[in-house]
Amino acid sequence: MLDHSSPADSEITLPQLMGVLSDPTRLGVVRVLSDGAERGWGQLCAPVSKSTLSHHLKILRHAGVTQTRQEGTRCYVTLRRDALEARFPGLLPALLSAAIADNVGEHVTERDL
Repeated sequence: MLDHSSPADSEITLPQLMGVLSDPTRLGVVRVLSDGAERGWGQLCAPVSKSTLSHHLKILRHAGVTQTRQEGTRCYVTLRRDALEARFPGLLPALLSAAIADNVGEHVTERDL
């Protein structure tokens, strides 16, 4: 069985969060998820292999940035915006604003299904 657990809010650390979000693809995934909507893994589109994208999603989940829900054979991912905001107030909006201004992560998009 796959492990889809995320750490408790109090276990999210700033060094780990900053390290995880320093990758343009992972930051792009966060940009796509920043609207608060849940996405199926298949809806995320990046110029990397499926296994590489899956690896990025696993890293985001293990760092506490995202949460994954499995329904049958499908997996859905959401941004843990409330947990991140409670733990590090203002950090996520600042990172997203900077990423958008510098076009970091724009290569990750949402695929219509």
